[in-house]
Amino acid sequence: MRVMVLVKATVDSEKGVMPTQWTRDMLVAMGHFNEELRRAGVLIAAEGLTPSSRGKRVAFNGPERTVIDGPFAQTDELVAGYWLWQVKSMDEALAWAQRCPNPMPVPSEIEIRPLYEAADLP
Repeated sequence: MRVMVLVKATVDSEKGVMPTQWTRDMLVAMGHFNEELRRAGVLIAAEGLTPSSRGKRVAFNGPERTVIDGPFAQTDELVAGYWLWQVKSMDEALAWAQRCPNPMPVPSEIEIRPLYEAADLP
C-alpha cells in the first residue's frame, strides 16, 4: 500500500524561517532517517513545500474558477512537506512515523493517509 505522510506546517514554517544550527542538526537526523527509508525500500518521494504565501488555490463553483492568493489561514491545517511511502500496512507506516525525528524545531504533527489504489475504485 502507498501512503502519503504529511508534515503539518507551523507558524515558523509559514514564515519561511530558514534553518538555525539546531534545525540543521535536525535536518541531518532527518537525512539519516530518509536514508533508512530508502534502504528499506519504503521511500518513493520526499519534498518540503514553500510557505503558503507563495501558493495559490483555485476554487471551483460549477463552471466558475476563482484564484485565491496565499497566505492561507489556519496554519495547523497546512502542509509543510510530505513523504510518499510504499509499505505493507498502516501499522508499518505508523511504526516508521514513530521513528521519525521531529520534523520541526517546535512541537509538530505528521499525518498518514493511504492513497487510493486502482482496486479501491469502482
